[in-house]
Amino acid sequence: MTPRILIIEDDNEINQLLKMILQQEGYDVLQAYSGTEALLRMEQVEATADLILLDLMIPGMSGEELLHHLRNTRQSTLPVLVLSAKNALEDKVSLLRLGADDYISKPFEPEEVVARVQAALRRSNFAIQQENRQLVYKNIVLEPHLRKVTVCQKELSLTALEYEILHLLIQNPEKVYTRQALYEEVWKDGYYGTDHTVNVHVSNLRKKIKEQDPEESYIQSVYGIGFRLEKS
Repeated sequence: MTPRILIIEDDNEINQLLKMILQQEGYDVLQAYSGTEALLRMEQVEATADLILLDLMIPGMSGEELLHHLRNTRQSTLPVLVLSAKNALEDKVSLLRLGADDYISKPFEPEEVVARVQAALRRSNFAIQQENRQLVYKNIVLEPHLRKVTVCQKELSLTALEYEILHLLIQNPEKVYTRQALYEEVWKDGYYGTDHTVNVHVSNLRKKIKEQDPEESYIQSVYGIGFRLEKS
């Protein structure tokens, strides 16, 4: 099935440019020009979009508000790539903490947009193809065939990348993963050690788990190396 991408961008020229770029790569494209229109679009297609390109400065509902809404609904694992002229490190970190899967700075090159879309879709498809056996670690139960995670019998709302990090760690509970290894396994992309992407996503994951099980420790930082699951 051809992947379907929803573009949420209020600038008509940029929206049309993105549509042309993606259609040339063979993708189906949906367009929205505001946050409220985007929500209506997703309801009309019954959430069949495979990926969202989201501008932050949109009318009706800001990009940040829409991202927060998506991460707290049934679209919680839908890949979201943010488009923004905000290039400061704190802006990027804030959006990753909010649940963005990736960040594309404006102005952008068509090749970068295509490459990041392809990488995000690879990650999403890779997750779907994983084995479906139930995985249990302490009070966490992960069900790959449902992409469902519960802690103390309470379901977690995880982003696609948070889910993949946890899935990888829980499959190999004795293994220490470097940040580079986590990035390359989960993001399916080269790691250059120049940002805090992995740390931010692990921090978000820890916070969500701790909210449901504050008495137990799950993800251990290995100083100077990376992360592993805490020993039982």
